[in-house]
Amino acid sequence: MQKGRFTVMNNRKNVYLFYKPDDELEKKVQEIRKIGRKHGYSLVEESKDADIIVSFGGDGQFLQAVRKTGFRDDALYVGVNDGRLGFYTDFDTTDLDKIENALKTENIEVLKYPTLEVEVDHLQAFKCLNELSVRSNIIKTFAIDVYIDDFHFETFRGDGMVVSTPTGSTSYNKSLNGAVVDPKLQAMQLTEIASLNNNQYRTLGSPLLLNHGRELTLKIVQDGNDHPIIAADNEALGIRHSHEIKVRVAEKPIKTLRMKDNLFFQKVKRSFL
Repeated sequence: MQKGRFTVMNNRKNVYLFYKPDDELEKKVQEIRKIGRKHGYSLVEESKDADIIVSFGGDGQFLQAVRKTGFRDDALYVGVNDGRLGFYTDFDTTDLDKIENALKTENIEVLKYPTLEVEVDHLQAFKCLNELSVRSNIIKTFAIDVYIDDFHFETFRGDGMVVSTPTGSTSYNKSLNGAVVDPKLQAMQLTEIASLNNNQYRTLGSPLLLNHGRELTLKIVQDGNDHPIIAADNEALGIRHSHEIKVRVAEKPIKTLRMKDNLFFQKVKRSFL
């Protein structure tokens, strides 16, 4: 973890803004741009040229910003919400003083969030920051053979499965009664969606936490319903006829900026308790 203004911000001066413009938001963005220019920051037209990538919107917009800019591990991602603070957004367009203070004080730090590497049928690879979900595309259950490091662990039948990161554990995973996981853990969590348990199919029936270095393989059992929907974070992917999905914790995390007085468990308490 890197701390202090010099380490976090001093050598990062090229900024790329990611947002969907509308008249009201544009006015707020222009005010924040003035603050940035005042402290020596410059806007760039392409995300590849940026040291800092700033998304304006909620957590969903932050996920899109990371995905659309290629999960860069050499840039710093910053989330600015236009309303209620989220898990990835520590700043708000209505609190300009807090944004300016972050540029000139040491009350900020960089967090490294684990991401997932996913490979489908040895052909298509992509990353996830929140979760990977594999679900039936029709009103019918389907079966998945689950392997951990090439060891056949179980055969699942149900509506689908979700593999989440620690930060994604508070999202779709939590709605499935998955565990909330500390983002400092380099891990991934496998959670079932409406599993069937009978004499033919038997699953663990609880979330499973897997350490960094493990490889999870989901093999779709071909029994007539072999066209599941695959979604990465908040985006459904146009992948059809998939047979084998491999998931692991990526070697390189993404780096995000947050205020030191806004810890992960403070966000959990604010959101759920």
